[in-house]
Amino acid sequence: MTEQGVRWTAEQVLALAPDDASRKAGGKLGSAGPWSGTGSGGGAVWGLCKGSGRTPYRTVVDVTGPAYTCSCPSRKFPCKHALGLLLLWADGGVDAVGGDEDVKAPDWAEEWLAGRRARAEAARAAADAGGPGDPGPADPEAARRRAERRAARITAGAQELEQRLADLLRGGLASADRPGYGLWEETAARMVDAQAPGLAGRVRELGALAGSGPGWPVRLLEECALTHLLDRAWLSADRLPGPLAATVRSRVGLTAPPEGPVVRDHWLVLAQYDSSDSRLTTRRIWLHGRSTGRTALLLSFGPVGRSPQLAFPVGAVVEAELRPYEASGGLRAELVELVEQFATPAVPAPPPVGGPVAAALAAYGRALREDPWLDTWPVTLTDVVPARAEDGWQLADARPPADAPGSAGDAGHVAHAVAPHADERPDTGLPAAGEAPREAIPLTRAAQNHPGLWRLVALSGGAPVTVFGEVGHQGFRPLAAWAPDAPGETVPLV
Repeated sequence: MTEQGVRWTAEQVLALAPDDASRKAGGKLGSAGPWSGTGSGGGAVWGLCKGSGRTPYRTVVDVTGPAYTCSCPSRKFPCKHALGLLLLWADGGVDAVGGDEDVKAPDWAEEWLAGRRARAEAARAAADAGGPGDPGPADPEAARRRAERRAARITAGAQELEQRLADLLRGGLASADRPGYGLWEETAARMVDAQAPGLAGRVRELGALAGSGPGWPVRLLEECALTHLLDRAWLSADRLPGPLAATVRSRVGLTAPPEGPVVRDHWLVLAQYDSSDSRLTTRRIWLHGRSTGRTALLLSFGPVGRSPQLAFPVGAVVEAELRPYEASGGLRAELVELVEQFATPAVPAPPPVGGPVAAALAAYGRALREDPWLDTWPVTLTDVVPARAEDGWQLADARPPADAPGSAGDAGHVAHAVAPHADERPDTGLPAAGEAPREAIPLTRAAQNHPGLWRLVALSGGAPVTVFGEVGHQGFRPLAAWAPDAPGETVPLV
């Protein structure tokens, strides 16, 4: 992207914030008051921000990354100063300095930018020369023995976990909350010792479910069944089809490099959000290829308390090369190369092709055949309306199906049929009196209490919208939406 290109919107900038506190603090710094020495050019923005000390903070943003540096002591990434500077730039408050070939950034900014350019040139030169590549293990036989030893440890861990599950069911789930979380954590630690972090994660989830609220024994039984299925799949992995065996290896925690063919496209950034546990912060970035029609997931990780470095502004388009992983249904991919950096598209980027609620649920059902441990699957719902039901918010088809009502597909247990009521207004999204029931999908519990829900309701205003999100056994989580009168404007919901 160049100066020279289209500036980001304020909404795209705020989508980069690692948390709500940074979003609010960055918003306060988005005016010219605290800034001096600002400038932009060559895909970079810089400025000095007055703080509580005598020396202002030096902030530089490479918007082609994006990447950030700031002299402040914040551990957040990007910090509030970088967000404030980008907001000021997005609002036209930062003047361009020179052009691509004649950028006069101050020395303190140019030093950091030059270092980034040098590293990028070195990486390109290595790629052009064939690069050092991955020469493989120095000793293939030693690598094979290490892999066998780890597989044996995981097998022992899976067998021990099977015994733990059998003891749990023999004693009855109703009393599973009495030992407390310590016993679950001890079992999880045993899975870590067995070098099976995927199994350890599932054990911790079981421990969190015990006594977690009304109906917890049912939820615990479901997760125990899935964990048992994963154990048995690992113990029988040699008899599984190749793709399913790769999924099992990934689920128990055996990582493998991406091996699919490189896919080059102009990718629309659909959504970006973080999730954290006591050890790691995980950032999920959903992309949609304009030419290929593929949906891809990039994962980026950071230590607890710090957001990952990879960050894309929602609604922007980037030309990039991705290499998919074999497992995860081919959704997860690795970023190989950014060919052309971020820009708001001159031609509106349309949302992914979607369908009604039944089609989305059927897609999730098909994905479950390939990966029974799949929590969610990305889908796009078209012509749906947010509607309030007795048990919470849901997204309902704006029109009843031609053969209404029918099966919702392989995962149809998630769907609801919206029944007609005589006193409903025509703009509520629910059927009028005498209309056939429409398919609807409930929002997840987290989405019911998220501010993005009200943004979606306001965007719809009772009219049909297109919504991208993740569907799973707990319902639908909306991540982005498009209004009918602005199909090229991606509205983030997380």
